[in-house]
Amino acid sequence: MRKTRVWKLRDRSVAHKTRLIHTTAYPPLVDSSISPGRIHEAANVIDPVFLHSPQFVCEPMSERFGVTTLLKVESINPIRSFKGRGADYLMHTLGDDPSAIVCASAGNFGQGMAYACRKRRRPLTVFAARTANPLKIDRMRALGAHVELTGDDFDQAKDAAKRHAESKGDLYIEDGQSAAIAEGAGAIAVELTESSRPLDAIFVPLGNGALVNGVGTWIKNHSPQTRVIAVCARTAPAMALSFQAHAPITAPSATIADGIAVRVPVTEAVDAMASTVDEVMLVTDDEMVQAMRHLLSDAGLIVEPAGAAGVAGIEQRSQQLAGSRVAAILTGGNLTEEQIADWLGGKPTRVRGRRGSRARPAVPAG
Repeated sequence: MRKTRVWKLRDRSVAHKTRLIHTTAYPPLVDSSISPGRIHEAANVIDPVFLHSPQFVCEPMSERFGVTTLLKVESINPIRSFKGRGADYLMHTLGDDPSAIVCASAGNFGQGMAYACRKRRRPLTVFAARTANPLKIDRMRALGAHVELTGDDFDQAKDAAKRHAESKGDLYIEDGQSAAIAEGAGAIAVELTESSRPLDAIFVPLGNGALVNGVGTWIKNHSPQTRVIAVCARTAPAMALSFQAHAPITAPSATIADGIAVRVPVTEAVDAMASTVDEVMLVTDDEMVQAMRHLLSDAGLIVEPAGAAGVAGIEQRSQQLAGSRVAAILTGGNLTEEQIADWLGGKPTRVRGRRGSRARPAVPAG
C-alpha cells in the first residue's frame, strides 16, 4: 500500500511545477516558507475569474463606524469565495501530476478545489461534516467533486479524509498547510496594496490560517506600517488561543460561522502567524450577524458570517480606529435561502441566546 502523499508548505524546485525537493527519501523534504515572490506570481497566473475582485471605500459604512472602511469583495466569482485563488494556484504548482486528490472542507475550499480540478480534469474527493452547509455541498458536487459526508464537524471529516487518502494512495491536500494555497490567497494583498493610499490595518477572518498568512506575508514585505488583524469567532477560539500560546491548542467550536469554525489548529499555520499577524481578536455570532446586515444595507452585499467577521471586528474597534483607513476582506457569500431569511430578514440580532454578549479582549502579539 502506498503512503499518503501530503503536500505541505513547499518551496519551488528547478522544475517549477512540482515544488518538491527531489530526494530518494519519503516523504520528500519540504520548505515551510511562504514566498512573497510566489505570491506575486500567483497574482499573475491564477484563473482571472478570481483576480481583481472589487475593492472600494463603502461610504455609508465609513460614516456608520467613523472609520474609512474599504471592502475587498471576494464573493463575486463562480464559487462566491476567496478560496478559488489558493486552490487554482495550488493546482498550477502541481502541474501534470495525474494523481487523484483528497481534501476536507467546510464547503468553500472544497468548491475552490472542485473548480480547479474540473478545469484540469483531475479526480477529487472532498470530505465534509454531516452538518455542512447543504448549498456548499450541492455546489461541490455540481462542480464535479465526489463528496463524502462524515463526522460531526470539520475536524472529524478531515481525519476521515486522511484515512481515505492513505488507504487509496491518493494525494491529500490540507488547507492551511500548503504554501501554494496561502500564496494564492495572498494575491488579495497584492491588489490591496496597489492603491496609492496606504491602509492602517487589514481585518482578516481567521480559519485555518492560509488567508491571513498569505496576506500577512505580502503586507509585512510591502506595507509594513499596515497592521494585520485576524478575527476569530468567540465560540471557536482555537486559533486565537494558539496564537497567544505560540503552539496549537485545541478548543471547542460552536459558531454559526462555519468558515472559521476551527477546533484543531494546523501546526504550520500557527507557526507562520508569529511573523505575519499583529493581533488576533474575537467577535461574537451576534456581531457577525450585525455586520452581515450592515453589508446588506450599506453595500448591497450578501455575505456569510465568516465573511463578515472582519467588518464585525472593525465595528467592535470603531472608537479606537476613529479617523483610520482600514480594509475588511469579505471572504465568502454562500448562504442558503433559510439562512438569508433567518439572518438578513429583519429579525432581532439575537443568535443562540447570546444577544448583547461582549467579545473577549484581543490577543496581542508576543
